[in-house]
Amino acid sequence: MKLYHGSNIAVSKPEILVSDRKLDFGTGFYLTSSSEQAQNWSELTVKRKGSGRPTVSIFEFDNQDLSGLKCLRFQQADVDWLRFVSANRKNENVPNDYDLIIGPVANDKTMPVISLYFAGIYDEEETIKRLLPQKLRDQYVFRSELALQKLIFVKAVTK
Repeated sequence: MKLYHGSNIAVSKPEILVSDRKLDFGTGFYLTSSSEQAQNWSELTVKRKGSGRPTVSIFEFDNQDLSGLKCLRFQQADVDWLRFVSANRKNENVPNDYDLIIGPVANDKTMPVISLYFAGIYDEEETIKRLLPQKLRDQYVFRSELALQKLIFVKAVTK
């Protein structure tokens, strides 16, 4: 399958960079199966960093060959997903020794709902109920060198 990484530069050799940003699934190399979502991320990255050009790097990934990888997969935005994302976003000490995590992405459209959950205004049930109609896109987070070895760079497209 094809996976896409949006950035302000071409990324032919992915790396796991430590960031101070609080991300859904913690530190890792983030990709998606949606080229549109990756393009949006690339544009946001250019704005946030103030440099580069919107660039989508395309990789091949054999999602049938997960041998040797410790994987966590969230099929949908459910209570387990919400708790995991919340813990990572709040920078809580999350046991996270996975090589690869796959699941829905909390994006700019979902953040108002998740922020109300963080503030205690929505409980878990109400939060999930409000997230489900949003048709969340997916994200694949490669968190180890072993996982990164499963990616094959195809090309980068700059807008």
